[in-house]
Amino acid sequence: MRPPLAPMLARLTRELPADGYLYEPKWDGFRCLAFRERGVIDLRSRNQRPLARYFPELVDALLRLPAESFALDGEIVVATGSGFDFEALLRRLHPAASRVERLRAETPASLIAFDLLAHGPEDLRNRPFRERRRLLVEIVGEAGPPLFLTALTADLEEARRWLDRYQGAGIDGVVAKHRQLAYESGARAMVKVKHERTADCVVAGFRWFVDRPLPSSLLLGLYDVGGSLQHIGIASSFTEARRRVLLEELRHYVTDLAGHPWERGFLLGGGSTGKLRGAAGRWSAEEMELDWTPLRPELVCEVAFDQVDDGRLRHPARFHRWRPDLDADACTLAQLEPPAVSVRDLLPLA
Repeated sequence: MRPPLAPMLARLTRELPADGYLYEPKWDGFRCLAFRERGVIDLRSRNQRPLARYFPELVDALLRLPAESFALDGEIVVATGSGFDFEALLRRLHPAASRVERLRAETPASLIAFDLLAHGPEDLRNRPFRERRRLLVEIVGEAGPPLFLTALTADLEEARRWLDRYQGAGIDGVVAKHRQLAYESGARAMVKVKHERTADCVVAGFRWFVDRPLPSSLLLGLYDVGGSLQHIGIASSFTEARRRVLLEELRHYVTDLAGHPWERGFLLGGGSTGKLRGAAGRWSAEEMELDWTPLRPELVCEVAFDQVDDGRLRHPARFHRWRPDLDADACTLAQLEPPAVSVRDLLPLA
């Protein structure tokens, strides 16, 4: 079996299915299909981007496995003392070979295996998942770090405890696979379950569409322990009708930049990889023209979000409702803090 090969995907639900399902953590990293043919390793991302050159430690580990030919599905993560670090993982994708070697030592990656597609000449994709899992344990079972075998349970209550205890601390939910499930490349055949996380945020500005006089996104902020309003991301998914109403709701709060918490700019340091997706950008008053409209930092809204990277939302948030009952200064970064648990409990060594 050789790339390109689309990984099997999952459809989102809010409740874990019962009766005949097995459950795994949904890891927060890079999806990776790993192919070995004798002395050659090919790592591919979900969108078929080659990854092997960026993660030589994983190539070496896969070459140490006794099986000389296989294809497995898994997740690449970077673990630190405080949990998984997605930004450090992003930094591993660097074109310079010298930088790759340095980061290999500074922020080593791990591969968490959770499915087996082929073993030797045999295509296993039509085999039931329970059989593929058994064979995966046989192949990866004695490897050790940086290869791990994902946790697996048939206990519905245990899977619910994973969601309650670990989501936001390194896992992005729970994946449910029926025991009889075949591996359907490219199909949303698995089930992923996430608890919706919410935060009450200050709306301190908004951006306009380029082609029409309507707001395109809200700029969200939360206060740090020093009382500074930190930009944490945007909310952007609104219908056209809702944007018209939104404009009327916002116009009463429009203010001058002078005296605004972000008058000197926001995200001045940028992210570790530059501008983060969903962020409002890097700018300072001296460097570029104002490309957003400041609002008095009085409006509070509740938004739903998924992943958080270093105090910023990785993706645009989903607007839920206004919170006129809350004071803006009560909206703090503490809402984004992950649970104080270690996901290493869910990583039995392969």
